[in-house]
Amino acid sequence: MKFSVLQLNPIVGDLAGNAEAIFQAVTQASQAQPAPDLCITSELCLTGYAPRDLLMQPTFVRNTWQALNRLAERLNGLPAVLVGVPTDNSDRVGRPLFNSAALLQGGQVQEVFHKSLLPTYDVFDEDRYFQRADVPHVLSINGVRIGITICEDIWNDADFWLKRGSRLRYHRDPIAHLVANQVQVILNLSASPYELGKQHLRQAMLSSMASKYRVPIVYVNQVGANDDVIFDGASLAFSADGRLAGRGRAFATDRLDLSFTPASGELQGEIAPSPEEDSDPHSPPALWQALVLGVKDYFAKTGFKRAVLGLSGGIDSALVATLAADALGAQNVTGILMPSPYSSDHSIRDAEILAQNLGIATHTVAIGDLMRDFDTGLAPIFAGMPADVTEENIQARIRGTLLMAYSNKMGALLITTGNKSEMAVGYCTLYGDMCGAIAPIADVYKTMVYRLANWYNQQAEREVIPLNSIRKAPSAELRPGQTDQDSLPPYDLLDQILYLHIERFHAAPDLVEKGYDANTVQKVLRLVRISEFKRRQAAIVLKVSPRAFSTGWRVPIAQRAGW
Repeated sequence: MKFSVLQLNPIVGDLAGNAEAIFQAVTQASQAQPAPDLCITSELCLTGYAPRDLLMQPTFVRNTWQALNRLAERLNGLPAVLVGVPTDNSDRVGRPLFNSAALLQGGQVQEVFHKSLLPTYDVFDEDRYFQRADVPHVLSINGVRIGITICEDIWNDADFWLKRGSRLRYHRDPIAHLVANQVQVILNLSASPYELGKQHLRQAMLSSMASKYRVPIVYVNQVGANDDVIFDGASLAFSADGRLAGRGRAFATDRLDLSFTPASGELQGEIAPSPEEDSDPHSPPALWQALVLGVKDYFAKTGFKRAVLGLSGGIDSALVATLAADALGAQNVTGILMPSPYSSDHSIRDAEILAQNLGIATHTVAIGDLMRDFDTGLAPIFAGMPADVTEENIQARIRGTLLMAYSNKMGALLITTGNKSEMAVGYCTLYGDMCGAIAPIADVYKTMVYRLANWYNQQAEREVIPLNSIRKAPSAELRPGQTDQDSLPPYDLLDQILYLHIERFHAAPDLVEKGYDANTVQKVLRLVRISEFKRRQAAIVLKVSPRAFSTGWRVPIAQRAGW
């Protein structure tokens, strides 16, 4: 028996475009010798994942079903296909839809299989839309019993998670149910977002499950980015002994052809290289590919081709400019230098050198006169009051206004350059350097920013990002001699505290117990708490960690929990 895994990059809501991509992929798969018995798409492939509140529009759901029927007719005479799609729940009780896999064969929708476990955490909110199936179902093709699961259905194996010290989210395990029903292979249609180390985790989980139950597993993952969520592809296949038998490319569309021998439970396919195949699954290569894909798809799927960003000569803007050039092409990226009287000569020169190295265009707009105009206009109101952070923020907001003006006039989407450490503690100016449509590195801690910059230069075998931008003390340059560490702990210490607090849910007593200074902890956590109002108004953050400041971050602004 032969399976073809169709690892596609759907656009949310583009029913015609997604259907065409599925049709073309099946057509190409059918030309292989031998042709596949079954092609498999990812979760909700016809609508793209995640359609979110589009699912609340009855017209969208009807259009989706019509598109599915048209696709079935077009596929008549080609191999059978499992297509991820939302379907109606005809019962008047429960949620109005199911998250389903539809079998298209012989020009019709032959069978529909529903998802059993519905994730409602982090970026997922499936219980808002979908009714869960009581049990997963079995498909029979050519006498082979195939268990059909959808994404979360494979993420509740007690042996794997409890041994890792994790909690189980659900009281039942669809995989155990299918094994008890003597399936010979398990298929999983997935849309599993990328996180640092996620590919390594998935492989370990699926391998463990396959060997535990002595059943082969075929896992199909979506690729591409939709809004803040990045899907890394890297579809997988494991034989019944837990051996890796096939893997799709990471961060790219692909087709993975698999030969299956039911008698032995053996799968055979090509194994694409993984950027996480080393001793450190948090290493920069996979992260860089994820960020490039996130920027590239955000621009492509929103209809923009050109980007603009502010270049300060610092490490963050240098890294984001490099990222944008990789994603969009240097010819589509413009950097704006906006020196003030406090900008150092070396910062201006570093920005110019970076632009030359990347081959991006630049414009320079000095803001000294604009700063004086603001001072003059506000002088009657601020009479007798000393300069403070207010005037510093005015500088940032002048720059934000200039960047937005260029964006409006030239039709170039503004990219903001702040990192996760700054976003966490509010070391950024609302309506200033936070201006922008997308924040590519706002889920990347400052210490990882340095790692990425050094890695990029190493793999490029030249100094693309100026070493001076990497080595000098970071500074907003909003007053004479200013550095970030005037206001913040050193970044290596700050990032440790932030990681434990944000991603491991450690409160102040937990951090102090671990040996961190109590005053430093209280200061950092207070900054995190009082900066929530800024984050609520921030640009879209590309999610690359288990807990990003994106759709999965749900913290009240008006609260006194203290953390």
